[in-house]
Amino acid sequence: MDAFFASVELLRYPQLKGLPVVIGGARRRPETPWEVEAGRAPEAVPVEDFPRLGRYTGRGVATTATYAARQFGVGSAMGLMKAARLCPQAILLPVDFERVRHFSRRFKQVITEIAPQMEDRGVDEVYIDFTEVPGGQREGGRVLARLIQKSIFAATGLTCSIGVAPNKLLAKMASEFDKPNGISIVYAEDLQTRIWPLPARKVNGIGPKADARLERHGIRTIGELAAQERDWLIATFGRATGAWMHEVAWGRDERPVVTESEPVSMSRETTFERDLHAVRDRAELGAIFTALCEKLAADLQRKGYLGKTIGIKLRYDDFRIATRDQTIAVPTADARAIRQAAGQCLKRVPLDRRLRLLGVRAGSLVRSSVPASQGTEPAPSCRGGSDSAGGGAVTAPLF
Repeated sequence: MDAFFASVELLRYPQLKGLPVVIGGARRRPETPWEVEAGRAPEAVPVEDFPRLGRYTGRGVATTATYAARQFGVGSAMGLMKAARLCPQAILLPVDFERVRHFSRRFKQVITEIAPQMEDRGVDEVYIDFTEVPGGQREGGRVLARLIQKSIFAATGLTCSIGVAPNKLLAKMASEFDKPNGISIVYAEDLQTRIWPLPARKVNGIGPKADARLERHGIRTIGELAAQERDWLIATFGRATGAWMHEVAWGRDERPVVTESEPVSMSRETTFERDLHAVRDRAELGAIFTALCEKLAADLQRKGYLGKTIGIKLRYDDFRIATRDQTIAVPTADARAIRQAAGQCLKRVPLDRRLRLLGVRAGSLVRSSVPASQGTEPAPSCRGGSDSAGGGAVTAPLF
């Protein structure tokens, strides 16, 4: 989907089309202040009444931005303070997750009515296998892709970009070629002309760190990666990663479209507007911690899962991260049980520094066949998680 979170908001505020708009910073309240005044309908709010990004102060990040804002360098996951320096005139809107989820369900429903073999890849992205869809191969798949685009727009008013290719690896890259509202078709024989000139980081799975390592070896494009010997890649990047790099550089990807998959874990976390201290801000941290556990429990119950492993994540004011987890005797989706187990994990991390982020996680998920356990006691056995902040005893009262 094209700039999905932002596009959903433009349906509510059509007067903002064509303007730089950034979504992020906070969740939307039922009614925003600029709508409450004078009881105005969303489409009747003057453009000049919307909040501007340049006035933002805090630690929020951009969920997405319209293409008009992207021209200034604003992108997803960028800190809003940095985005404000790049495009202070942009309009800043809060995230409306409920509305986004509604449109997410709707566009996926449209797709499965046309091409049932769909793999859900998150709120705004899917893979489709239309090998067996009648007429799916006409014009190399363009006819079906155009039908999907038109059907989604008719049902939601939203646009999407589609990449058509022999496998998921190439389709993912092709979907970025002609945004917004584009259709790009890549055949196997297009590998050298259309894929190899791309930066290596365009491969889904090559992140900033791997890209930096490749650059140190003079490898900047996918074609330059393909020119490397498989044995050299394995010796340099490890057996699994090196072999995978060789395969993707040559456009090979045997992964099927998976229509159903079980989640490995669920989590909830929040970044604070200001650094919080475990002692001086104990009450505030305690309330946030409890709320995260309640939200995680609600997520588990809504999706029908129980968690066997409960964990926490902390990011300190120096950006170091600590995680701990604990295995409990009986899998649970109960907020009290999650809070209790997560609290035990907190006893095993240093709390002498201010905190920027707090998160709670449930792992080792199993399907719930009975009502969520109530007040499950954690088992005494537990295991440590990764800890880039170092170990040590608790140095402050727990919250």
